[in-house]
Amino acid sequence: MGVLTRFSLPAPAKINLFLRITGRRDDGYHELQTVFQFLERSDMLSFELVPDSAAIEVSCPGLNIPSEGNLVTRAARMLQQVSGSPYGVTIRVQKSIPDGGGLGGGSSDAATTLCGLNLLWNCGFSTEKLVAIGRTLGADVPVFVAGETAWGEGAGDALTPVELPVRRYLVLNPGCHVSTAEVFSHPDLTRDSSTSTIARFLQQGPPYSQDRNDCEPVVCNLYPEVYEALGWLSKWGTAKMTGTGSCVFLNVPTEESGREILSKVPTKWSAFVSLGTQKSVLAEALSQIRHQIS
Repeated sequence: MGVLTRFSLPAPAKINLFLRITGRRDDGYHELQTVFQFLERSDMLSFELVPDSAAIEVSCPGLNIPSEGNLVTRAARMLQQVSGSPYGVTIRVQKSIPDGGGLGGGSSDAATTLCGLNLLWNCGFSTEKLVAIGRTLGADVPVFVAGETAWGEGAGDALTPVELPVRRYLVLNPGCHVSTAEVFSHPDLTRDSSTSTIARFLQQGPPYSQDRNDCEPVVCNLYPEVYEALGWLSKWGTAKMTGTGSCVFLNVPTEESGREILSKVPTKWSAFVSLGTQKSVLAEALSQIRHQIS
């Protein structure tokens, strides 16, 4: 087996095709149902082994992130603690996923860190073990570790893989940072939605317009930018907000139609078109690396 000392891995974005909040939990989370759809759009993390020290150094060019307390550093320290690895690492994060946009950027970066260091430090942990570690870092981390488009229940971390048709999405970022804690603590948030089933969801077919995001009304009330972006994008079809926002998305039939809408996006916003993937680009990259070193 080859020895890895340096490599890069993607940390993909996700969108929530719907989000129902069905109750509260004793641990502070909410009971919910959702479908996580992976996108090709990704951050990129580079890892370099520090063989003679247990030091962990994380940098993110262009962003002033705290050296301690960020999810990448926390994930690295957690894996170091659980595995007992004597090694260190230098991690460089190249961001393409907007922060606070509901695309899972921070959770995805943490998941890529767990998976990357599992290889770099030769920990030998299974995906199931990494999912369990990821769960301690945040409710969205497990789906990024598992690496498959999935139906999520519980706090979003009880996952069942689902196979969806390949679709393209236009994702629009209205440029505001939404506080997830503020949304989930808001008194007007719906917390008693009826439960659905995987079969009922799949029976609709794209764009799954019968399902909603329970966070959307609260976010639109708190953040006029999201309300405006949703209204603008809805001119071309069923637009939805992902997660707790702020990004909104639209299923587009072709790359060309997506590019046409993209050309009309007001300059005050940013947007991109991305293919949805059944397996995440992280899962594909990990598979390629394992094949190369085996």
